[in-house]
Amino acid sequence: VCRLWRECARRTLRARQRIAWVSALEPGPADSHALVRALGRELEKVHVLPQTVLYIADAETFSGHEECHEQKKARKRNSKETALALEKLLPKRCQVLGLVTPGIVVTPMGSSSNQPQEIEEGEAGFALLFPKIDGVKIHTFHFSKDVKNRVFDENKFAEAGLKNNPDLRVVLLFGYNSWKSGATRFLHQIVNPLNEKSIILAGGQVESFTSLTSENAHAQPGDACGVVGLAFSGPQIQSATVLLDQDVADERTAEAAVQRLKAANIPEHNSIGFMFACVGRGYRHYKTKRNMEADAFRKFFPNVPLFGFFGHGEIGCDRIVTGNFVLRECNDIKDDLLHGYTTVMTLIHFGSAK
Repeated sequence: VCRLWRECARRTLRARQRIAWVSALEPGPADSHALVRALGRELEKVHVLPQTVLYIADAETFSGHEECHEQKKARKRNSKETALALEKLLPKRCQVLGLVTPGIVVTPMGSSSNQPQEIEEGEAGFALLFPKIDGVKIHTFHFSKDVKNRVFDENKFAEAGLKNNPDLRVVLLFGYNSWKSGATRFLHQIVNPLNEKSIILAGGQVESFTSLTSENAHAQPGDACGVVGLAFSGPQIQSATVLLDQDVADERTAEAAVQRLKAANIPEHNSIGFMFACVGRGYRHYKTKRNMEADAFRKFFPNVPLFGFFGHGEIGCDRIVTGNFVLRECNDIKDDLLHGYTTVMTLIHFGSAK
């Protein structure tokens, strides 16, 4: 591993602005360390030194199927062990955010023109590796609900770089333990102050988070609810989101929704797509036709890799921040950012790569 990272450091100058990804799509019995082994093999092929890593795996792959009378405790133990093993593959100062979700959306490793896949069932995972990008700052954050205080201290936004930051462009938000009492109210307390026209907000509700930077790894209280995420700052960043609501239920309406994203005219080179969908969508929503929304994205963005998950609620709206950062909205309805049975499609452009 040390030799690998020394080699990555040696080559990082010529690959400085390249966003890389590794995917682990392994059939067979669930194994809590299958993702670690697959990620380790794929990392050997990546010549970039990551500063920030976002990895997502479905709950089946990450937690395994250890059968015992204390299955819940066993799964928590498996998750912690897997998270630690994954973090050991990465540089110590690397920011790491790991999520566990019911299903994932992934573009297989090899080429951005590969067909993205909606994996609603089965074992799969991926990791996005962000290197140092000139003019772009990426950082993780975590807000946990305080049971002793019903009012969220908004000073924490400033500490996390989410307030008084004129270069803030995109915030990816992920709520966890959404079934807990007060979780929805707490999520509103986080989302509402960030609901500004110059900021793209997107994300959804996940099963849990398993990694959050080296300093705060495994800081998740067992019974607490909260929000974790990534913030992207930089004057060169451009982004847009569209919301596919419940009425989007066939190929024609799905493609029409993605066409709105295409109409934003966000540059497609050095860009990445995200798809955050409800577990109630996918092939069930489209009457057994699989991969409908990922296929629609690929039709209009054939060379942009797409990643994301199936979760328990979605965050986002129709919102476009163009090159001169003047907002163009696709409707005149006041933004409602929290949804169910929808899909949020997001495109992020990181500027011209040198």
